[in-house]
Amino acid sequence: MEGGLSSFWGPVTAAEWCEKNYVYSSYIAEFFNTISNVPCILLALIGLINALRQRFEKRFSVLHVSNMILAIGSMLYHATLQHMQQQGDETPMVWEMLLYFYILYSPDWHYRSTMPTFLFLYGVGFAMAHALLRFGIGFKVHYVILCLLCIPRMYKYYIYTEDASAKRLAKLYVATLFLGSICWLADRLFCKEISGWYFNPQGHALWHVLMGFNSYFANTFLMFCRAQQREWDPKVVHLGFFPYVKIQKPKSQ
Repeated sequence: MEGGLSSFWGPVTAAEWCEKNYVYSSYIAEFFNTISNVPCILLALIGLINALRQRFEKRFSVLHVSNMILAIGSMLYHATLQHMQQQGDETPMVWEMLLYFYILYSPDWHYRSTMPTFLFLYGVGFAMAHALLRFGIGFKVHYVILCLLCIPRMYKYYIYTEDASAKRLAKLYVATLFLGSICWLADRLFCKEISGWYFNPQGHALWHVLMGFNSYFANTFLMFCRAQQREWDPKVVHLGFFPYVKIQKPKSQ
């Protein structure tokens, strides 16, 4: 959407959202869509510190770092509205879902090397294809399919978890995903109507914030489930508002 100030980054070459461009700065195209990624980075940093401090498996450190990379890519995309930066946002989205797929399904995979090898090659192949082609709606369909493939396993983890606090994490994950999706769809489908309002609720920015919490709740729940599998006696405790997993490893580990 057109705004008031001149553009430092030149003509828009990426998909735009329902926020006027360059209203607050010549260097930031979509101001609220850019700064709304900061909570995502901070939440991922909290998760990373906990994973490192308690010596969780490296997969969870990589997962939290991938959340931060994704948020940084989103900031660059919304700040510049350039096609290359949009790809730098979308490609990590797919990589992150492949990592979730590995964390969810690898504990029961009988051939340990085949899954990470396939997912790595798939991620590289997608990145190369995405660098050459504009997928548009195809990217969104592909991403939704990857998300749907993770749902059965998440549900299985949920029904086999007896701890009430851990189940609450899963419920918060679903709630933030639902609310975030409503904000995303409203911003995308009703932009013309919203633009006529006195106040723009910034649905896409709200989507970023909610998905930052969504990722944090999902990661914490998966850390709890993995700790149960490893018999690390996990408990969900709170540091102020933020829940995290506290574990007690056997001395042999």
